[in-house]
Amino acid sequence: MPHLILENALAKNSRQLVEKECAKRGRPKQEWLLCFTYVFALLLVSGCTTATPAAPVVFPQASWAVAPDPQPGSACRRELDATRSYLRTLDTTALMAVQDGRVLFSEGPVQSVSIVFSVRKSVLSMMYGKYVADGTIDLDRTLADLGIDDVGGLLPIERQARLRDLLAARSGVYHAAANGGDDAAAAPPRGSHVPGSYFLYNNWDFNAAGTAFERLTGRSIYQAFSDDLATPLQLEDFDLASHARSGDTRRSEHLAYPFYLSTRDMARLGYLMLLRGNWKGQQLVPADWVERMTRQTTPAAEMHPPHTARRGFGYGYLWWLLDEPRDSPLSGAYMAWGVHGQYILVVPKRQMVIAHKRQVPIADNWNVSWVSPVAFLRAARMLAAAPCRVGAK
Repeated sequence: MPHLILENALAKNSRQLVEKECAKRGRPKQEWLLCFTYVFALLLVSGCTTATPAAPVVFPQASWAVAPDPQPGSACRRELDATRSYLRTLDTTALMAVQDGRVLFSEGPVQSVSIVFSVRKSVLSMMYGKYVADGTIDLDRTLADLGIDDVGGLLPIERQARLRDLLAARSGVYHAAANGGDDAAAAPPRGSHVPGSYFLYNNWDFNAAGTAFERLTGRSIYQAFSDDLATPLQLEDFDLASHARSGDTRRSEHLAYPFYLSTRDMARLGYLMLLRGNWKGQQLVPADWVERMTRQTTPAAEMHPPHTARRGFGYGYLWWLLDEPRDSPLSGAYMAWGVHGQYILVVPKRQMVIAHKRQVPIADNWNVSWVSPVAFLRAARMLAAAPCRVGAK
């Protein structure tokens, strides 16, 4: 009788695990009841018994599924309404918040396509993962190994920068970039820092990382993005033909690689990151690469110049890492960030992705208002704290 009670208490997988453990311990079958009791107690203490299966992951198909509309007067509805009111005080073009795979909140023309500025860098980092995993890209190869030089020549010490240094914005290369929008004006003298030792948000690093990607894979960034990410993710608004590298070749031969995305497609990229690179059973980005991209390489205090350090964000491999208290709804979050207010924020603690865009005209993009990280993250905290998930109070 005790044997039957114990055996029925064990789920099938746990029972098999216990039997293996008893056999491994060399106990004869007639003593397995005692061993069952001992090992099963260990399993209970360690939490290794069969857990309740997790709810199936919801994926968007041709379009996103929408979460049920919250009841009027509910706490969820009040918080979402307050967020919408706040957003309308900003120069937000569009915002989409996805929670548990469904659209929780949407504001503005989320289908509208425009340049997303430095979000491009985080996208490139995602693309690196597949080729790092299969050995096509070795992050310890140096610029010298790859034959990467530039207008007027790189210094010998600069050519010792590794690919991983480019992804971490720690190359020590302070050659002019083909485009602006970085902290190059605060760069120290060339050759003054050993590669890997000093953080500077420098477009030269990011553009050269694009050149290295194309040389090592033999594919253009945009074709690789289309094949490796846009097609399997079923991006709704991506147009390969509208993409081309750009910049001033008189300054640098390593051109920028602007991306043009809609807010709802930005959310799909963020959702892929939230799911650790797995999309409908296909590992588009290796899970360990997602972890590596979002692991801190540079804490905020080690950033240069001082105004960059004061933002309070850490940096991984081309992704910004939030430094939030543990009780914050955004604790553990990370983001892609483009100038003016382009954001893809991933919030694992809430199983949430928030994509935000401030759409600006290309011809005059420096003379328009911005949605600062402070303003955006205020809206993000409101959304992440809203009690809208099943079981929330």
